[in-house]
Amino acid sequence: MTVLGKLIVSCQAGPGHPLRDTPTIVRMAQAAVLGGARAIRCGGAGGLDDVRAVAAAVDVPVIGLTKRGREGVFITPTVADALAVLRAGATIVAADGTTRPRPDGALFVRTVEAVHAEGGLVMADVSTEAEGLAAAEAGADLIATTLSGYTPASPVRSGPDLDLVAALARALPSAVVVAEGRYHQPAQVRAALAAGASSVVVGTAITDPAWITGRFAAGLEVPSA
Repeated sequence: MTVLGKLIVSCQAGPGHPLRDTPTIVRMAQAAVLGGARAIRCGGAGGLDDVRAVAAAVDVPVIGLTKRGREGVFITPTVADALAVLRAGATIVAADGTTRPRPDGALFVRTVEAVHAEGGLVMADVSTEAEGLAAAEAGADLIATTLSGYTPASPVRSGPDLDLVAALARALPSAVVVAEGRYHQPAQVRAALAAGASSVVVGTAITDPAWITGRFAAGLEVPSA
């Protein structure tokens, strides 16, 4: 798998963000590839339009997804969503791999089976070790820590969940474990690989100028006496 040991860049922008425009997302993805990204994760608010356009514009694997709302299972939540992402040009479909109820009532394994039947791969976004084990049992090709800190089953953290990366790597030694979520510095990426991650996804710290500018601006603030 070409993403092993490599950097994956998430190119997304939510509703109302100045970069929320499919041509802009495409240029963002092209710049990320130029800088060394070996896969692009995209979709989200841009949905299938972003997946389709990015897949046509870059020569690295595209990890595609859709989002519905912000509560419960909202990342590629149904079998139909997963197939639509695959047919839009994604090499890998990212989908919620937790054990929470899904909008279509189907088990996560049905998403895996449907995508595999059409020749695609599935990245399971999970928040706990137990969810990662269940997703692997369901046949997911990659297990990602994307949802750590974003579900009731996982604690909120200010930084990446390296403990979950290490736990999944130990429990699933032959699996492709992808570290994702709050990776803001190269040292954290190196730490994830040292903890057993196969690859690391970085998004905001690379692709959101507003967030990056805010960090610099905050560093210039003079503490009050």
